[in-house]
Amino acid sequence: MNETALKVVAFNGSARKGGNTAILLRYVMKELEKEGIATELVEMSGAKIHGCLACRECSRKKDRRCSQKDDMGNLYIDKMDQADGILLASPTYVADISTEMKALIDRACMVAKANGGMFRRKAGAAVVAVRRAGGVHAFDSLNHFFFISEMIVPGSSYWNIGIGLEKGDVEKDAEGIQTMRTLGRHMAWLMKKTAS
Repeated sequence: MNETALKVVAFNGSARKGGNTAILLRYVMKELEKEGIATELVEMSGAKIHGCLACRECSRKKDRRCSQKDDMGNLYIDKMDQADGILLASPTYVADISTEMKALIDRACMVAKANGGMFRRKAGAAVVAVRRAGGVHAFDSLNHFFFISEMIVPGSSYWNIGIGLEKGDVEKDAEGIQTMRTLGRHMAWLMKKTAS
């Protein structure tokens, strides 16, 4: 794998485009870009994505696709498949991730497992925006996807969580911003090491 061809796809699972979750992601992405890694931000706001039906068609067909074809699921799964690294970001809703993000990780996990571990050894990291509490549980929910998908998760200087309520409030969380920058540098380092 040529390290100049490395790419990270970042999914913003927030209902608000360009809000706190996207702001945090952009700090991570900026560090990746400084290291020559291409990035793509996918805003899931307003996107139609259904939950997993547990139909097991992906296991039967093994075509790297979900049987549901009337939403964004397969497009998102394909983006994850084609990338070298995956960032998943969500606001904290009732101490957990958004429903759109949950639908994506459930379906992507099933398709990946059905097709011999599509995401195995890719780099993956979680980013969470929170108003006050519940962010660690949301962070754990995203990390469970990476671990069960046999991915490699870089650490940072603290949990990858930024604090803020209204759009832009996370900019006031200096430690949260620094955590995102550190995450971006560590993810870039990891991806380059595993690519060689």
